[in-house]
Amino acid sequence: MDSARPVPGPALGRPSGGDGAAPSPRGAAAAPRALPRSVWALPPVAVLALLFLYPLALVVQQSLTPDGGGGAFDAYARVFGSRAFHDALGTTVWLAVGATLGCLVLGFTLALVIAFVPFPGARAVAKFIDVFLSFPSFLITLALLFLYGTVGMANGLVTEFTGAAEGPFHFLTTPWGVLLAEITYFTPFVIRPLLAAFSQLDTAQLEVAAGLGARPARIVRQVILPEALPALGAGGSLVLVMCLNEFGIVLFTGAKDVTTLPMLVYGKAILESDYPAACVVAVVNIAISVGLFGLYRVVSKRAGA
Repeated sequence: MDSARPVPGPALGRPSGGDGAAPSPRGAAAAPRALPRSVWALPPVAVLALLFLYPLALVVQQSLTPDGGGGAFDAYARVFGSRAFHDALGTTVWLAVGATLGCLVLGFTLALVIAFVPFPGARAVAKFIDVFLSFPSFLITLALLFLYGTVGMANGLVTEFTGAAEGPFHFLTTPWGVLLAEITYFTPFVIRPLLAAFSQLDTAQLEVAAGLGARPARIVRQVILPEALPALGAGGSLVLVMCLNEFGIVLFTGAKDVTTLPMLVYGKAILESDYPAACVVAVVNIAISVGLFGLYRVVSKRAGA
């Protein structure tokens, strides 16, 4: 009997040409290449350059090479040597620092009450703070004028009951009135991050401290305050920068003797048509704001905030 011979078939390792054939690398479709990340960054960078960097460059250029001629730093020497600039700089700094300290103290106190003192409507008050952040600054100033202005409600009540020719409240047109308006308007910018920080606080720590006999003041000082420091730093730095650049509050209070750096820019550019001097003051104001923000970032990074 003859032995069965094997049927010749396709060699191993070679495609048979049927359905199981491996595709040729040349025939495979090339996968689409993803666009580089730099391409996606071009549109926002272009918008930023057009709307912010280009006008800023024009301001810096006008401060160094004014259209009226002169040396590169003549406008800076003229502005830095003026008494008006020194007074505006001092007024801006002390108002910003004073308002920031007032907002920190008042904001921390109000945040403690809202977060840890149960009272009806606490949640509604917290919601109202979010809405308050959207209000324009001049609206708060107008409200204070209705209350404490020369013809406001407080002066009206005093003159009605006493028969005096005018009321005793005239502080809104002074630096103290501007300070009150800024503290009133910017305090919610401190309360909001504090409430967020307090919501993350472990209440068990408070219960343990209270169980050990610690008084509320000690609990606030040793338990709550350390947890609130990053939020206080964030809110305080934001308020400080915003107060340095605040224009509407000073304008709407009608405080003629209060001249800050933004008001000086307005006066030089609009009232005096001295555009080189206005650009110099604007550059100084921007440099102070950016420097404070950079300092805050360095400090917060080292603190681990």
